[in-house]
Amino acid sequence: MLLLFPTPSFPANFTPSKPFSLPHRRLLLLRCKAADFDSFTERSGYLFDLTASEADSLTEYGVSKIAAVYRRKPLILFRRLYQIGTTFGKWFALRYLDRVYDRSDLMFQIRAAELRKILVELGPAYIKIAQAISSRPDLIPPSYLDELSLLQDRISPFSTEVAFNTIEQELGLPIDEIFSEISPEPIAAASLGQVYQARLRRSGEVVAVKVQRPGVQAAISLDILILRFLAGLLMRAGKLNTDLQAVVDEWASSLFREMDYIKEANNGLRFRQLYGGLPDVLVPKMFVEHSTRKVLVMEWVEGKKLSEVEDLYLVEVGVYCSFNQLLEYGFYHADPHPGNLLRTYDGKLAYLDFGMMGEFKQELRDGFIEACLHLVNRDFDALAKDFVTLGLLPPTADREAVTKALTGLFQDAVAKGVRNISFGDLLGNLGTTMYKFKFQIPSYFSLVIRSLAVLEGIAISFNPDYKVLGSTYPWIARKVLTDSSPQLKSSLQNLLYEEGVFRIDRLESLLMESLRARTEKALVRIPAEETNSRVVVKQVLSFTLTEKGAFVRDILLQEIAKGLDALGIATLDSITSTATASIPFISFFSFSSMTDEDKVNLRTLHRLMLLVSGHQSTENTNTGLGGVSPYKSQNVYPEEASLVFNQLASVQEILPILSVISELPPESQQQLFSLPADLAGRLISRVTARTIRRMFL
Repeated sequence: MLLLFPTPSFPANFTPSKPFSLPHRRLLLLRCKAADFDSFTERSGYLFDLTASEADSLTEYGVSKIAAVYRRKPLILFRRLYQIGTTFGKWFALRYLDRVYDRSDLMFQIRAAELRKILVELGPAYIKIAQAISSRPDLIPPSYLDELSLLQDRISPFSTEVAFNTIEQELGLPIDEIFSEISPEPIAAASLGQVYQARLRRSGEVVAVKVQRPGVQAAISLDILILRFLAGLLMRAGKLNTDLQAVVDEWASSLFREMDYIKEANNGLRFRQLYGGLPDVLVPKMFVEHSTRKVLVMEWVEGKKLSEVEDLYLVEVGVYCSFNQLLEYGFYHADPHPGNLLRTYDGKLAYLDFGMMGEFKQELRDGFIEACLHLVNRDFDALAKDFVTLGLLPPTADREAVTKALTGLFQDAVAKGVRNISFGDLLGNLGTTMYKFKFQIPSYFSLVIRSLAVLEGIAISFNPDYKVLGSTYPWIARKVLTDSSPQLKSSLQNLLYEEGVFRIDRLESLLMESLRARTEKALVRIPAEETNSRVVVKQVLSFTLTEKGAFVRDILLQEIAKGLDALGIATLDSITSTATASIPFISFFSFSSMTDEDKVNLRTLHRLMLLVSGHQSTENTNTGLGGVSPYKSQNVYPEEASLVFNQLASVQEILPILSVISELPPESQQQLFSLPADLAGRLISRVTARTIRRMFL
């Protein structure tokens, strides 16, 4: 539901900034009495005929309650089934005749308009389904997209007299005691209600007054009962693994919560508290004292639909806000169709309509993050485990076969790099695999994916190459590197250490991706000219020297200590080799004490030196690496040692590190100066352990 049209249709003397004066209300109501019903009321008004007790029983979603009501009203049930069947049947028959007479292209736009009209006549449940797909230009033809997009905000309003009477009945006061001014016509009408602009009499604040459409609860209840029955038939006939009735139940529950405006007001308050402080995000103020189950009063917001302004920056803001919703707090907007996302005139992203919200539990949030990590790093065996955790796969599934199938399914999509992965790539051939391995779609999952898919759909309408996962992954990488959750720390440990060997390539990938994430205080793009080594050094140090970076800092110190130990052995070997080179016969023997592990540690030290000096290694620079052997090129350790020495001795490479120290916060500088002592302690401990081991073992 929306607060406004970008270009609403008003009387010639009306402007939204000048609400309607209440003394003229009587004339307005007389005019409204002569107005025609909206098409939904006209075609489906028979659904509203419920007693007060029956209507009260439908305030909360419950299949048994709905079934009990309509078990006593079989004629209404059969009439609705007949209406739905004949309406859609006629439309499909016409589409079939178009194909038979080879006029499909000619009639395409006409049929799209007819479908929109049918959905409006059938009511809110069908409009909601259409809204869910109207934000995906990559999935539906343009003519249908244009028509279905009109369902986001341009639906025929119901009688203003009915709306004003509802306001007075719900708030228990004459309307002119609440508002000093109110618009003579609704500013916007949507599937569940319509909105008026008004001015509060006491405070003078301009507000949006949303009034629920009469009869929606009864109509939606019956349609859900029918859809749930059809879902059961489809599930049995198609032998599907997904519990389609549970998916309908989840959607229906959220839809019933959306019809309770008290809950929506409280949702808005919570959403504003959690996300209203994010840069360039606007969440309107709620007036709970003036809100009831059927009337909602909130701050007036003006702007244009995000899908109409081609502002990719605000899409990025939306991605960041979605990351916070889904993976930080778990409280997310479950109905973010383009009509609910506005670009305000001062350039902010405004969220509207807080009726349909979702909760993402902590264990599922962690599981979702782990799945993204394992997908990007091509760890398909771990990804199969994640699918079990997320409820997508039954625990009894053959994991080895699933891993093989996922490898074949996602290998090509992931090979292009995380910044180029789209939902289409991931979902392309998933259908067959889902059926084969009894994949399930948990009821929560469809809402979560939809919240991200809508943003990608808006973005690709003006930038076909946009990938929402590529924009979200930097935040996922940063969260994995900084989160205090034991589960995510364990996942990071397992990701970085494969069979006990440190994967520096994966740490490089995570760090570089996390640096692409905009900070909460400066949600802006980093200009290309600033992405030099000095900026990278500052960002890496700023991250690793904070409390949140303690876990990664500990790993880095541990690996640097290993590398310095290996460097010492390589140096000793080099000195020994040089000293014995002139001794006859001795030069034919090798006295190297370097182990395979030492050689890997030496190579890792070189990579770490490149990393902290702001130069990413040229090896394996693709984000998300496969199974590159850590023991590759073991025989070049003398050259590797020489490179490390050169790196340590190069003033030019050290200068970027030294130059940014003074710019770090005092606590970070203090932490930095304590690192040498910590590193020395680790190195001494490692050398001592090595010496004792070689002496006595």
